[in-house]
Amino acid sequence: MKISIKKAKKMLRIVFGRTGMVVLSLLLQVAVLFGVFHFLGEYMVYIYGSFTLLSVAVMIHILNEKSDPSFKLVWIIPVLIFPVFGACFYLFVQLQIGTKFIAKRLEIVIKETDPFLEQNEEVIENLKKESLHMTRLANYMNQRGGYPIYQNTEVTYFPLGEDKFEEMKKQLKAAKKFIFLEYFIVERGIMWNSILEILEEKVKEGVEVRFLYDGMCCMILLPYSYPEKMKEKGIKCKMFSPIKPALSTYQNNRDHRKILVIDGHTAFTGGVNLADEYINKVERFGHWKDTAIMLKGDAVKSFTFMFLQMWNINEREKENYSQYLLPPALEQKGELGFVMPYGDSPMDKESVGELVYMDILDTAKRYVHIMTPYLILDSQMIRALSYAAKSGVETVIIMPHIPDKIFAYLLARTYYQELLEAGVKIYEYTPGFVHAKVFVSDDEKAVVGTINLDFRSLYLHFECAGMIYKNPEVKKIEEDFQNTLLKCQEITIEECKKYPFYKKWVGKVLRLFAPLM
Repeated sequence: MKISIKKAKKMLRIVFGRTGMVVLSLLLQVAVLFGVFHFLGEYMVYIYGSFTLLSVAVMIHILNEKSDPSFKLVWIIPVLIFPVFGACFYLFVQLQIGTKFIAKRLEIVIKETDPFLEQNEEVIENLKKESLHMTRLANYMNQRGGYPIYQNTEVTYFPLGEDKFEEMKKQLKAAKKFIFLEYFIVERGIMWNSILEILEEKVKEGVEVRFLYDGMCCMILLPYSYPEKMKEKGIKCKMFSPIKPALSTYQNNRDHRKILVIDGHTAFTGGVNLADEYINKVERFGHWKDTAIMLKGDAVKSFTFMFLQMWNINEREKENYSQYLLPPALEQKGELGFVMPYGDSPMDKESVGELVYMDILDTAKRYVHIMTPYLILDSQMIRALSYAAKSGVETVIIMPHIPDKIFAYLLARTYYQELLEAGVKIYEYTPGFVHAKVFVSDDEKAVVGTINLDFRSLYLHFECAGMIYKNPEVKKIEEDFQNTLLKCQEITIEECKKYPFYKKWVGKVLRLFAPLM
């Protein structure tokens, strides 16, 4: 009974709180748009003729755009079915001022930070001795992604969120100069309250603390005024793109990164957000399997500037970036291998996250092992996974058995049979939910970060990750994959054929909207 009352109160807060008002406002705006079309009904013959020509022009433009065919399909369908509304809505999306403002500001701050992210040529020469192909990937990332590759960086892999949490607290307590936090989800509870307590102590000691979190949190998890409460504690705090009651596409580009930087010498990233389910203190979808990495050394610089770039998108005063630099190591230590942190932005039309994943698939010799919570793929990724498996590379994907989003899971199931027939092996983690985003290959390469195998991560969100090459920790990542596999059940083609008919069709219909999920 108490649980029911608690749920009812929570629902009432959602309905009559900010979330409810935002949804209501958006629905009213949609109603007004349809109302305008109805009001102009008597002129519809002329309007329809004009908009038919406009729709043809829009269709030609869409077909010639530099974008994935799946995105083109999502636009072509509404333009064909609803020529007037579809064409208008497409123009409305393309002419968004908010998106153009963020893209322009990001371009400016990236140019400001470019001098601090120059590639060390000695590292590149050392990389050439190991692998010409990895050198080409590093050159691509430096020229197109804006991030160098480093040596002299220790890597620690955490197979669970609770492992990261314990180390995170130790490193925070040791901070002397500054702490930067950038997270997608923040929810008050054991994890965040413990971290906040440390941050408050650090502020009193004179440590600069900056805290940036995604504006989706203001819908349910945190009050809209939370940044002001943090500032009262001495913590510099911002929401990235807070949700507002206005139809705007820039609100679709979320900051999905998870970054912690301490004093410029230590950084964390991975799938773990600041909420209790990530450390299994609250059970939502069975056992929560997540991963993270800690970097210590030269490569931390990229995460420092990744954070500062995002922080300064809406700042007018120029940042004194040099104060957050640490001197690089004088000697390049080969035994630690190479580390390449990188960010991925939806504003630059460069699909860095997807290209790194496909590069691993294309160059693997023995195996590629993947953990991902979502499997919503474009045609390029399907081909890359299928080709790897068909060419004899052991290609294995671990997915959740207990999904957090049922529609995303039903959509993912539509890819299973096609991949299985190509030779890809798919397993589901029976104890619960896999939130890890991991690629590991040949005991040589691994990527741990925030980038899911879905359209939102690969095309729409701000993301980050760390690629590790010939570092001893790669073998530990593979070891964790094998340990996780022991707790999984294999999905077979026969099982796919027996999957309930109505669920298959729901998934097939959802596939029309895959780029939006």
